[in-house]
Parts: sequence; structure tokens; C-alpha cells
Amino acid sequence: MTGSHEIFSGKTAWITGASSGIGEALVYEFVKKGATVIISSNDSQGLERVKAACNGRSAKVVCAPFDLSDMAGIESLAKEQIMKAGRIDYLINLGGISQRARIDETPLWLDRKIFEINYFGTIALTKAVLPYMIRQKSGHIAATSSISGRFGFPLRSAYSASKQALHGFFETLYLENKQNNIRVTVIIPGRVRTSISYHALDSEGREHGKMDEGLAKGITPEKAAKTIIRGLIRNKREILVGSSELIILYIRRICPWLFFRIADKIKST
Repeated sequence: MTGSHEIFSGKTAWITGASSGIGEALVYEFVKKGATVIISSNDSQGLERVKAACNGRSAKVVCAPFDLSDMAGIESLAKEQIMKAGRIDYLINLGGISQRARIDETPLWLDRKIFEINYFGTIALTKAVLPYMIRQKSGHIAATSSISGRFGFPLRSAYSASKQALHGFFETLYLENKQNNIRVTVIIPGRVRTSISYHALDSEGREHGKMDEGLAKGITPEKAAKTIIRGLIRNKREILVGSSELIILYIRRICPWLFFRIADKIKST
């Protein structure tokens, strides 16, 4: 296998959700391997911190803050970044938001907000970058789902649904663009120790504000980033990220009745 430094050296990657967690850890991995990285999130100060933390390689990092829920400027932002960089070789869609609310307590506007960020914001950026990748006849696009993007889970109705929608979109993207030499990957994290539960929205749209017990026992973002890098190198259609909790995916597929028995007993917050 070609060395990872050879694969990523001289390439340009655009990573959303890059100001913390898995996104931040992936920035460091890409930069370390010689790539130029465009980093985005709605936290401009966090992006500047990540850039400064690149140990003398900050010239390889370009901050491009934007909010996934505000899609009006995404197309022009993509055009601007591609003009500056010359090309985009990797688009890694990691930005998103989670949820901690029952269906009967969740107003429709909140379902829409979660979909705007997780689904529509993600595909808006993908659609903005895709024509350039088609013209250059190469590229690799990744989107982040979740293990609950493969099944329903308590207090995650809109989150789970938005992530399941991403599977349909990105699998279609792959099938339509094989001939354009564009690779597509869906990243499926299980438990990773990030701040996602802190920022998850409750039934009133407020932040959950605490670390979930399960996430606290998860793998580190750094380990998750290394798993993702290996998966990208191997051109995996799906990259499973996590530990023993990932077995629930196989149980759901092979023995659905057992999955529902287990899921019913899982502590969901």
C-alpha cells in the first residue's frame, strides 16, 4: 500500500466541524501528512485555535467559518475557496448537531432545524463542490452519519432520521459518480469522547449541556481520526468508528428482535 504521506501530500482537504472533536483531530492528521486543509465550523475562534495548534504548519490551514444552517452563502464560499486552493481533493463533512428529546415533546421547527444542519447543510456544500470534482475527474467526499443513522434510538428521532437520510444521498452520489473517479464514504461513529452531547438540543432547542455517560467511555477523537484516515486510504464505502458498541449494527442486521430488546434497555442519555 502506498504510504499515507504520499497519498495526502500536496492535496487539499476541506473539513467541516473542524473546531473540535473528530474534525479537529482530522485536521492535525491531514496537516501532518502534508495536505493543505480548509477548516470550517460556526466557531471562528475555535478554528483559529486549531490553526494555531498545527505546530509550525499553520500556513497549511485556511479558516473558512460558516454555519451549516445558513445555506445562502455556501455556493459562493465554495467557489471562493476553490479559486484560492485551485482544487479540492477531499471534502469531509463532519459538522452536525445531535438531539436529546422525545418525539412528543419535539416541536416541528426543531425537527426542521436539525435537518437543516445535518442533512441540507451537508448536501448543500457537497452540491457546491461536486461540479468542480467532476471537472477535475477526481475527488473523495465523506459524510458523517452515526450508528443511530442505521436504526432508531430513544431521544434521537430527528437526529437519527437526518443521519439515515445522508446514507441514501451519499450512496446515490457514489453510484452516479463512479465514472467521474469520485469516491464516496460514509463515516459511522459510535461512542467517541467529543462535545456532541453538550451541544445536543433539548425539546426547547436549548443545549443539553452535559457529557453522556456512554460517550464518556468512548474512544478518543485522535483514535477516531486515525481510523478514518485508514478508511479513506482504503477507499471504504463505510468506515465504522468506535469500539464494542459497534456490534449493535450487526445485531440489528442479523437479529432484529434482539436489537429491539437491547435498545429498549440502553440508557439513552
